[in-house]
Amino acid sequence: MPNLLDLLTPWMPAQRWFAGKGAGSTLERIGGFRLATASGEARVGVHFVLAHSAQPLLYQVPLTERDAPVDGLAHALVGTIETDGHTTWVYDGTHDPAGAEAILRLVLDESTALPDDGAPGIAARGHRAPGVPVSRVVGSRVLSGEQSNTSIIFDVADDDDGTPGEPVICKVFRSLHHGDNPDVTLLSALGVAGSTVVPRSIGHITGEWRDSARPTGIAHGHLAFAQEFLPGVEDAWRVAVSAAAAGDDFATRARALGEATADVHVALARALPTHETGAAEIAGVVSSMRSRFDQAVEEVPALAEHRDALESVYSRISASAWPPMQRIHGDYHLGQVLSVPERGWVILDFEGEPLRPMHERSVEDSPLRDVAGMLRSFDYVAGSVSMSDPAASPKGWAADARASFVEGYAARSGRDLLADRALLDAFEIDKALYEAVYEARNRPSWLPIPLGAIGRLVDRASRA
Repeated sequence: MPNLLDLLTPWMPAQRWFAGKGAGSTLERIGGFRLATASGEARVGVHFVLAHSAQPLLYQVPLTERDAPVDGLAHALVGTIETDGHTTWVYDGTHDPAGAEAILRLVLDESTALPDDGAPGIAARGHRAPGVPVSRVVGSRVLSGEQSNTSIIFDVADDDDGTPGEPVICKVFRSLHHGDNPDVTLLSALGVAGSTVVPRSIGHITGEWRDSARPTGIAHGHLAFAQEFLPGVEDAWRVAVSAAAAGDDFATRARALGEATADVHVALARALPTHETGAAEIAGVVSSMRSRFDQAVEEVPALAEHRDALESVYSRISASAWPPMQRIHGDYHLGQVLSVPERGWVILDFEGEPLRPMHERSVEDSPLRDVAGMLRSFDYVAGSVSMSDPAASPKGWAADARASFVEGYAARSGRDLLADRALLDAFEIDKALYEAVYEARNRPSWLPIPLGAIGRLVDRASRA
């Protein structure tokens, strides 16, 4: 498309998913593919755009070209192109209903798209999950508020009789990386295992693009992932904060969340590889914990008082027996869980920590990391309530929720988390050190939340 980069150069840095803001990135289109539309009213192209900067990043940019402006899409206009007196309106393809439908149809029809520059290979291929019917799209809209991806919500109907179906959400990955996206891999595996505590998988899109850093010159990875959409529900963070603020008992729901978490870990351990945690791997994890502490002390000098006690903790867990390593959620907290009526807790977003490289997010890790993440989340509920209402006393609420979560997890998984409490405490301390650095940089008034937890956990772990 002539002048494409002229349009994208000012537009991409203004998007929330663009990570190179202020870096003066130079854009290069390295490939892409075309998608057909049902009515042909728009031309749909998906472009692979490399942003050259200190850390080059590859982006997926779906665009639509139209011969006339579209009412209601002014917010998604990328720009216009003049060619021989003819004007083409170019829109963000995820917002344009024609572009959005073309993306989902690639999944549902399990079709293939070839590179639009005639290069050999497959640019994109759709994969529909077993048992998912081919539906008709009757409407789409983009979910607001996302930072790193773009999620499109679809209203669908039965392709034969038009009966409304369950809505679908399709996450379009904006930043592309070589390798499988864990959100797709893990949720698909859980779906095959029959798990009901995660959204039902609809399907996904895989893609290939040029990459001179790969031995073959070609990288491959996931471009998009579609799953059932659960409208009108609250996430567990809001549910828990409301309960804590009102002083409502949360023990039963926390225990159920512990059981759901264990269900996920057990299913993943059955469906995907695991391995025993050896001495060298333990040493590596403990070394990273020590490094995180040293980095945290540089940002929050008050943490230095815990150095000796923490060293005792690290020495103890280095000699402990660890549970096997397996695939885990990787970024687990209350905001990653939905409260769904008549169904209970539903766990979302298995991408792992967004800032970690894709290959690191796809390796086995300790399930205790997920458990510790959720325990820290309960602690943050109490801290949040205390911040908004100094007269509130939610510490007892948090202690009960934490204990009930651990009990539920142990009952369902068969793993006694308190058999070596220092090991679980060490993972929670490690998470709290990350939190302390974040709060020191971004919300200093919240720093007492992780600092208080670190002091409490270090004291208990060092005495265990």
